[in-house]
Amino acid sequence: MRRTDEEAERERLLGKLTLREKVRLLTGATTWRTWAEPALGLREMVLSDGPAGVRGQSWDERDPSLLLPSASALGATWDEELVERLGGLLAVEARRKGVDVVLAPTLNLHRSPLGGRHFECFSEDPELTGRTGAALVRGIQAHGVAATAKHYVANDSETDRLTVDVRVSERVLREVYLAPFEAAVEAGVRVVMAGYNAVNGTTMTASPLLTDPLKREWGFDGVVVSDWGALRTGEPAARAGLDLAMPGPESAWGPALVRAVETGRVPRSAVDDKVRRLLRLADACGALGEPPSTPEIPWPPGPESPPASELPPVPGSPPMPDLLSVLEPPPVPELLSAPEAPSVSGLPSASRLPPVPELPSSAESPSVRGLPSVPEPPVQGLPSVPESPTVPETPSTSELPPAPVSRKAVPPVTGGRDARALLRGAVAASAVLLHNRGVLPLDPDRLRTVAVIGTHAALPRTQGGGSAGVFPQRVVTPLDGIRAALGDGVRVVHAPGPSTDAPPPPLAPDLCTDPVTGSPGVRLRLLDASEREVHSEHRDSGRQLEPPLAPGAHTVEISALLLPGISGPWTLGVGGFGHMSIAVDEHIVLAGEFGKETDDPAVVHVNPPAHAVRVPLTAGRPVRVSARRELAPDTGRATVLTAAPPRPDGTAALADAARAARHADAAIVVVGTTEHGESEGYDRTDLGLGGRQDELVRAVTAANPHTVVVVNSGGPVELPWRTRAGAVLLTWFPGQEGGAGLADVLFGHAEPGGRLPTTWAAALADAPVTGTRPKDGRLTYGEGLHIGYRAWARHHREPAYWFGHGLGYTTWVYDGLSVPDDIVAGEPFTVRVEVRNTGPRGGREVVQVYLAGPPGPLERPERWLAGYTAVSAEAGDRATAVVRIPARALRHWAQDAHAWRTQPGPYRVLAGRSAGALPLTATALVRAPD
Repeated sequence: MRRTDEEAERERLLGKLTLREKVRLLTGATTWRTWAEPALGLREMVLSDGPAGVRGQSWDERDPSLLLPSASALGATWDEELVERLGGLLAVEARRKGVDVVLAPTLNLHRSPLGGRHFECFSEDPELTGRTGAALVRGIQAHGVAATAKHYVANDSETDRLTVDVRVSERVLREVYLAPFEAAVEAGVRVVMAGYNAVNGTTMTASPLLTDPLKREWGFDGVVVSDWGALRTGEPAARAGLDLAMPGPESAWGPALVRAVETGRVPRSAVDDKVRRLLRLADACGALGEPPSTPEIPWPPGPESPPASELPPVPGSPPMPDLLSVLEPPPVPELLSAPEAPSVSGLPSASRLPPVPELPSSAESPSVRGLPSVPEPPVQGLPSVPESPTVPETPSTSELPPAPVSRKAVPPVTGGRDARALLRGAVAASAVLLHNRGVLPLDPDRLRTVAVIGTHAALPRTQGGGSAGVFPQRVVTPLDGIRAALGDGVRVVHAPGPSTDAPPPPLAPDLCTDPVTGSPGVRLRLLDASEREVHSEHRDSGRQLEPPLAPGAHTVEISALLLPGISGPWTLGVGGFGHMSIAVDEHIVLAGEFGKETDDPAVVHVNPPAHAVRVPLTAGRPVRVSARRELAPDTGRATVLTAAPPRPDGTAALADAARAARHADAAIVVVGTTEHGESEGYDRTDLGLGGRQDELVRAVTAANPHTVVVVNSGGPVELPWRTRAGAVLLTWFPGQEGGAGLADVLFGHAEPGGRLPTTWAAALADAPVTGTRPKDGRLTYGEGLHIGYRAWARHHREPAYWFGHGLGYTTWVYDGLSVPDDIVAGEPFTVRVEVRNTGPRGGREVVQVYLAGPPGPLERPERWLAGYTAVSAEAGDRATAVVRIPARALRHWAQDAHAWRTQPGPYRVLAGRSAGALPLTATALVRAPD
């Protein structure tokens, strides 16, 4: 193959490096940066977590990011164009924060409904996941930023994820779990992340699957990076397809790999191939060019080398793309500003934070699917800390490098109304209307009083827990959005109902002040072994995941003047490991040694367990609360001070909620999961909402038949009351604009556009595949090809809601299905489906096509998704959905031959609106090629 000029130049640069210099490039320089090589004109590349947003290199609540809907919400859109534009928005954020590589998308599957990280994955189906992931890759990479397909492969649950050995057949790997990654490679993804887990006895960082099929068969020419801390054995991974070990500067490679190459245990060509790939990635990201006038970086780093967060900003990045080129849709009239309402969410009000700047290009905001001009909600729930703990895509299992004592200025959030309009439209596009008895949409002209009920209405979950989280600059709560949409003419009453079973949240600025400055927030101090102060600064939140490590630091202290608004037993907690204590007005109320029970980085560095004590406090009487933890090797440094007021009487709160619903024209109940239930590092043990939320829904639906239940979860939950509700609407983890998009759907300004990306069981006991707990270190995928709707169909069980289900505000009839007379194995074909809008308004329908294989001994799913497309039509009009079926939809992996095959014969083609509603059937005859 003839080399291009760019390839020849990279080869010339490779030839200038010594073996030691090559090996240095194969491990990160810091937690988030690769090494620079000034002699080549190679600068550092910066990596950052995704896919909900781009956090950057630090966990600092003062450095906000745009917060997208969760990946499960993006999967629910069944809309690749929208997902691609959201990927472009991630690229804009990456460029704003100096990030070259975004660690997204997550392409693992919803194998079991108990998976704790489902919010970060798109769906249970390889075709939908592959197409959605490829769209996000295209969107990110269209603007000079690299996307990362993770976690390769079969990393589909969290229990024992660092050590689990997944046992799965070659055919199932190829047809189910590898398929989304193959789609990402076809889309040009530049980075693939190898997971922590093993597959069939070999850890993924050393797996032969990195070579075949990834690099050799699929032709992936990018970089394979380890999950953070996943590289454990140096030489096997070096001989395999792993290219970059993160984080750095320490790893199992380094000088040991140099010796292994010099003694012939690792081929020199293997190292060259890895460096060649890194140079190719740097070239694509604009990190390879003329040598900058900077001194050479020592390696290994000496005592004077700066930590990651003190390194200068990355020079030489490609220019930031114009946001309007990412957003694309035509403008609609400018969104109006609503008057600011008092804080109800336990978070600081808008006046405490700087405004989100607007783009200078236009005073108008783009629409998404024709979203009309409606009032923009006030920025009601502006958190200086997210409601769900988060930190790196699993940071180093060793101590993280010190953070700087002083912060650098960060450019303001890019995008203003344009970005917010895109995010708001994505909320409506992903919302799934599960059930509706004619209650939705609500007509504002017929409403005088609306009861908004539930803790989640004022304190929603906007994102999942774990490494993918960011600090949003603004959050529109459901209560915010509803009040803004209805305006002053409708009375909106909020009844929180009983408390959820969520653990106490980190101390927030609306409850406390800095004891030094008196401003809202906390005081963060570092003390030496003699309790002398070595660092002190104001912070906004009681959750500090990366306290700066000043020289001599021995203890982290977070203190605040707590301003109790309610008398009674407050729950105070401290999160972390090692020796910790809590003091109230200098009196120790909790102290002890709290050992680390897991090495999972998401727990150690992101979500350390809190240990709590109840302390009686008096309303209006401030107390000084301080939490301390001593720093010890291999325990991280995350420190959290939590506080929660006395819980109200649950029975009385239920009665208050029912009373509010009874006296309202409509009731909107918002229920959901807690961070305790859906987070990286843990799988769920049940599908319950937790607390007394089911009781709350039953009480409200009994009091008012015009009740809408809004479900705020990242994955499936049990809805035992679903048939009693007037309507059930799923909003996932909707991101920062969740309340605004919800209001658009509730009041008919936008149609709920989502369709389920995962089958929902009525009860966990009904689900055919649930296991996430390894036995003797192994997790066997004994169900084979049959996960999700495939398993439900195979076992002839009826779920609560099928994969693909979702209602709109109109109705559709499927009138006709046509398939080609002649289909040749190995070639794509097209199916046409005639649909008719029989409802009262225009709408959008996602037309889904499934296949069922010919009779014979070959095991196949009962049916599998082969293609889909969306059509729109006005009331009474017809539309033709043209669905392209790729050749891969017909093929199967022949395990004995280790090759793809397509079985000739008659295939059933089924079309409809979900995996369980397929009214149209035809037979297509597939013949072998001539």
